[in-house]
Amino acid sequence: MSDKTATVHWEGRGKQGVGKISTQTEALNAYPYGFASRFGDDRRGTNPEELLAAAHAACFTMAFSFACDTAGFATESVDTRAAVRLVAKGGGFSIEQIYLHLEASVPGMDEATFQKIAAKAKQECPLSKALASVPQITLTAISR
Repeated sequence: MSDKTATVHWEGRGKQGVGKISTQTEALNAYPYGFASRFGDDRRGTNPEELLAAAHAACFTMAFSFACDTAGFATESVDTRAAVRLVAKGGGFSIEQIYLHLEASVPGMDEATFQKIAAKAKQECPLSKALASVPQITLTAISR
């Protein structure tokens, strides 16, 4: 395995500053972020919580598909939405909750097996493990 990297360049002070995020794969290349895209309604940039939500959804989705495959079931389609809740706390900010919402089509899998595999994938995905300090990570799993 190799390290995956990202870089950030920031210019300016605090709320007036602007950062640019780049990833090793160039999926993001000097993509902007700042106070307005994190705490306001500026949709021209991203923010750390949005990136965390995307990463967690991607990791969990892959873990679910792999777990289904290991159990002998092929996933036809898997869609996951993640929401990261950032709250003001003690003069700073804290991520208090992550919601995962999974909808998947797995032919031949009964509901109990579907729920069991989804719950285990949530526990076993590397990002869920890395985010263990988040007080609550919830999962809604719907079989289609």
